[in-house]
Amino acid sequence: MIQMFAQSFVNGVNLGALYGLAAVGLSLAFGVMKMMNVAHGEFIMLGSYIAYWLFMLFDIDPFLGIPIVAFVLFLIGAVLYKLLFSGMVTFHEELKLKNSLLVAFGLFLVLPEVAKLLWTGDERMLTPSYSGSSFGLFGVRFGYVPTIGLLVSLAVITLLQLFLNKTYFGKSARATADNWKAAKMMGVNDARTYIITFAIGAALAGIAGVLVGLSGALTPGMGIGWTIKALIVVVLAGMGSIGGAFIAGLILGVAEAVSAIFMGPYAITVGLILFLLILMFRPQGLFARG
Repeated sequence: MIQMFAQSFVNGVNLGALYGLAAVGLSLAFGVMKMMNVAHGEFIMLGSYIAYWLFMLFDIDPFLGIPIVAFVLFLIGAVLYKLLFSGMVTFHEELKLKNSLLVAFGLFLVLPEVAKLLWTGDERMLTPSYSGSSFGLFGVRFGYVPTIGLLVSLAVITLLQLFLNKTYFGKSARATADNWKAAKMMGVNDARTYIITFAIGAALAGIAGVLVGLSGALTPGMGIGWTIKALIVVVLAGMGSIGGAFIAGLILGVAEAVSAIFMGPYAITVGLILFLLILMFRPQGLFARG
């Protein structure tokens, strides 16, 4: 029984790291821009398919292709922001949120159709030679793909935190998040801050997409499930909490994996239960200030 719990815990940490990475880009964009991108899962889907293309057409290992996927999604995010979201930056916060939801919902409908045109609606599999391989330690199996994915997630989150805390852009983003008008008066280029923030959020979704593609089948409609997971994690952490989003993802992943021992396939409801409990008793989230 102890070994079963240990295996479930390890699986939960691996899954939770993926949840956290999938949510961080969404949390970053909302925290700085006060816009809700409900098409975030579609960016994850695009990241999965681009990694699939790189692997099948150019024989580029999915993990080695992560920088390419991130760069492509960064460009896609920047272009979509400029075309669809940039006109909302001066709106009142409530109006900005409503309009961004409507525009992002349009992307949610359009991007899967684009994916069908490029890759058809058939399921695809991203399966390098080491897929399914694992090693044992103290009676617990560690899959190569989820273990490397965990390390990638930790590295990405660490680099993101350093970038936001140690660079001029990071200071600009935090100042814009607190009060964009005051930041602009102090010389912060809010337009550049917003477009880079949105593009970074898309790039993070693309990185998550590579790991998602390695963990299951790829379909054009896969994005909605990851959008829901990301939203649950963001609410658990607190809107705009970057590091908290990753920790909340770990909590959710472990809770789902351990509860599966007793609940089987119904363990998926654990996330929704946590979501409701947080909304009822700590609506600001676990890691938000105040």
